[in-house]
Amino acid sequence: MPRVVLSLGDDISTDIIYPGRFMATVLPSETPQYAFTDMAEFNAKLRKKEVPAGSVIIAGKNFGCGSSREQAVSCLKGHELIVIAKDFARIFLQNSINLGLKTIVCPGIEASEGDELDITADKVINRASGKQFEIVPLPAARQVIIDAGGLIPYTRQKLLR
Repeated sequence: MPRVVLSLGDDISTDIIYPGRFMATVLPSETPQYAFTDMAEFNAKLRKKEVPAGSVIIAGKNFGCGSSREQAVSCLKGHELIVIAKDFARIFLQNSINLGLKTIVCPGIEASEGDELDITADKVINRASGKQFEIVPLPAARQVIIDAGGLIPYTRQKLLR
C-alpha cells in the first residue's frame, strides 16, 4: 500500500526537486541521485534506497513550477515515486506524461508523512483519516502514455503492433 514519504506545500519548483547546478547530468540512470539534494535527509533516504518504489510525495498547488528541466521528472521516475498534488505546473505535467511518471491531480488531498493511501481510478483514500479525495482524471490519450511507461515506450508499442 502506498505510503506518504514526503509532504510539501505550494509552488515547489524544479530547483527544489532537481537543483540547477546538476543540469549537465541528463541520463535518467544518473539523475535520481540528485533528487531533492538540498533536502539532505530525504535525499539520503532516497540514495540509500530506504524509500520503497511506489511511495508517495504529497504537494499543494503548482508542483514542478519554475523551469522546463526534464531532469526534475526523471529523478523522481528513477525512484519510482508517485506524486499527488493539488495541481501541477503545465510543463512539469507534460514532462511527467512523456517520461511516464505517475502524477495524480487531487485538488482536495490531505495527507501527512507516514499516512497510507488507497489509490483507485477516481479517488485517493487516506487510511489514517478515513477521508476520500476525488482525482481529476487525465485525458485518456495522456493516461495511456503514462501507463505504457512514457512516450518512447508507448510509441514503441504502437510501432510493434
